[in-house]
Amino acid sequence: MELFDQNTKMTDLVHSNYLLLPVINRFGIRLGFHGKSIADICEEKGININFFLAIINAFHNHEYFPENELQSFSSNLIVDYLRKSHSDFNIVSLPKIEILLNKLVDSSSSNDLKVIQSFYKKYKKELQDHILDEEENAFPYVLELQRTFDLKIDPLPEKVLKYSIQSFEKEHTNVDEKLFDLKNLIIKYLEPNYDDIACNVFLFELFQFERDLQDHARIEDKILVPKVMGIENEIKNG
Repeated sequence: MELFDQNTKMTDLVHSNYLLLPVINRFGIRLGFHGKSIADICEEKGININFFLAIINAFHNHEYFPENELQSFSSNLIVDYLRKSHSDFNIVSLPKIEILLNKLVDSSSSNDLKVIQSFYKKYKKELQDHILDEEENAFPYVLELQRTFDLKIDPLPEKVLKYSIQSFEKEHTNVDEKLFDLKNLIIKYLEPNYDDIACNVFLFELFQFERDLQDHARIEDKILVPKVMGIENEIKNG
């Protein structure tokens, strides 16, 4: 699959893969590109073009994942992107899925959908708790660790001494498995008493959200965690 480069027109990027629209939005980029290239837009917005290209291409082509290149970027840059993803999940994706599920439930008299609705609410709560833990504990630690490393702060701040990225790894549950279970409940066991359009739209949204979560988790697990472990090793163990 062809990769995007700085000369790619932003319009062509969206035509090539419309699923990248939420990713583009997380960089503060909105539609109305005219004939501008990726380089033009990144320069206008003050975006690190190499980071933008690495993220966009990693989401576009799952066979492309430049671990070394992504780990070369500052933890601040990575955390900023991940936080914007969290905001997108909480403000856009999860409410949209819930609205679509409610429409599906309203279209059917089957009790199966009530069970699925309950399952989704539990899944949503678990995911939001997971996001909150990252926002309140893991990410502040990562930013303080990066600051300590950059400024060569000695002695080490208490926050850096009391926490480690291994704690984050242990608590980093694989919530996407439950999303797969949710899809499976519908695909395998749903009684054929529902509105086809409502069901398909709901499932399409679930599949898209699942992919987004998987890409998000790859950046956390394959990029942020190894990078932070390297910094920890350097400043804590010398």
